[in-house]
Amino acid sequence: MKKRSMHILFSAILLAALLLLSAGCQLGQENAPNPVSTGTTTLNLSGIDPLTLDPAVSGEATSHQYIVQIFSGLVRLDDNLEPAPDIARDWRVSDDGKTYTFNLRRGVKFHDGREVKAADFKYSWERASDPATGSMTAATYLGDIVGVRDVLAGKSKEIRGVRVTADYTIEVTIDAPKSYFLSKLTYPTAFVVDRANVASGGEWWRSPNGTGAFKLKEWRESDSLVLERNELYYGNMAKVSSVVFHLLAGVPMNMYETGQIDVASVGIDYIDKVADKAGPFFRDLVIVPELSFFYIGFNATKPPFDDANIRRAFSQAIDKDKLVSLIFRDMMQRADGILPPGMPGFNKGLSGLSYDVSKAKQLIKESRYGDVSKLPPITITTSGYGGLVSNELEAMVYQWRQNLGVEVKVRQLEPQRFIYSLKEEKDEMFDMGWIADYPHPQDFLDILFRSGADNNYGGYGNPEVDALLEKANVELNTERSLSLYQQAEQRLVEDAAALPLSFGKNYVLVKPYVEGYRVTPMGFALLNEVSVKPH
Repeated sequence: MKKRSMHILFSAILLAALLLLSAGCQLGQENAPNPVSTGTTTLNLSGIDPLTLDPAVSGEATSHQYIVQIFSGLVRLDDNLEPAPDIARDWRVSDDGKTYTFNLRRGVKFHDGREVKAADFKYSWERASDPATGSMTAATYLGDIVGVRDVLAGKSKEIRGVRVTADYTIEVTIDAPKSYFLSKLTYPTAFVVDRANVASGGEWWRSPNGTGAFKLKEWRESDSLVLERNELYYGNMAKVSSVVFHLLAGVPMNMYETGQIDVASVGIDYIDKVADKAGPFFRDLVIVPELSFFYIGFNATKPPFDDANIRRAFSQAIDKDKLVSLIFRDMMQRADGILPPGMPGFNKGLSGLSYDVSKAKQLIKESRYGDVSKLPPITITTSGYGGLVSNELEAMVYQWRQNLGVEVKVRQLEPQRFIYSLKEEKDEMFDMGWIADYPHPQDFLDILFRSGADNNYGGYGNPEVDALLEKANVELNTERSLSLYQQAEQRLVEDAAALPLSFGKNYVLVKPYVEGYRVTPMGFALLNEVSVKPH
């Protein structure tokens, strides 16, 4: 699904607060924005501007929360996080497990009323794979389809493994049987787009002609984004007539308290207030485990983190229990491995790298540097604005200084380009978060750490791990496949491919008059299921 920096939302909220305070506004008082409607069919939410609404290009959670409302694809994840029919009515799989034949629903329409046919999916996937589109996700989510990599390399315009056999039938052939292939098609890269809409040129996605439960009615940057119900929707019709996202409008908790928004995420600064059972917010609090993994990445392609001993030393110099209790306020769970609790293959018996300062110092002595004085300068890349560094990053920089005698500098990339520029612009370390696209270990271990993978930002490579992942990816026996993934994860942890920090949870306040607002383990809500009662 979605990747994000640990600090994109943190930075955006801080920036919004600073802008409002510098203008002399009192948060939550007369100068704060009012809900667009006081009626019963409008859902008011807070948000920040999407970076793009192009499903083929988007690669982060901020944009996805809007895209999944406006666009849709052949399949979706159901309540059990299993692939289920969406625009596809049904499908069959060949005996060798490599060819999928999808039959589309008839009468599914784009927002402008044009009917969706199989050729629209072929066009959408070939467009996503076209190098001119600039997708950073096509190789990851469509790359199993035969011929996609030739299109990505500019060797072909057509995907050989995609055939339109009738107006409402499309045949898709992949390179090997893979149990997670259908789940990959639930990712926005595989969503259908309208050729004429794209051909309108420029940032066509500012007026998107999608197939989702909502249409984009209005988007005023840094002010508001309004979705309206799609009356032509083929699925469960939205119960609210509109959803208004108030963009960078203030601190969500303050807006929730004053009735400007109906749902609010709870940050660390407010956890005591909302967790107080005698307080006014506890009855509204919903805690949802998230299939997410937050970590410090190492640039394994250059000194000093091309030396595994240095990676291990920096990992074992961090007291994660202290981070979780004092900085995260126990709102996150300590991570020793990569796969989060609730994920198939989660290994309770995994052996992590423990907090051990003496061992960390010994590892530096055993490295090719021998002493911290011989280490090159080290900088960590993070997302943020104007020097506003998160408390957890400050704490880690302090621990590296105190425990190892190493000074780590911090360099920020603007949130709007962090994800899309990190691979080229990263320093020696970087901080990152990954949210599951689908509940399968391949979505974490293979996508993030296999040699050459697009999302392997640190350039880590290990032939032993690659071999285990390759076997696990094509092993159709679930028990054997999960065992191979666990072996790969253990090897990644021992090799300090990254420094695992925490697994996430979502703390959300929902007004009593809002029904059906459910945050998925992937961190977003399907808004067509939400209703707003009179209040």
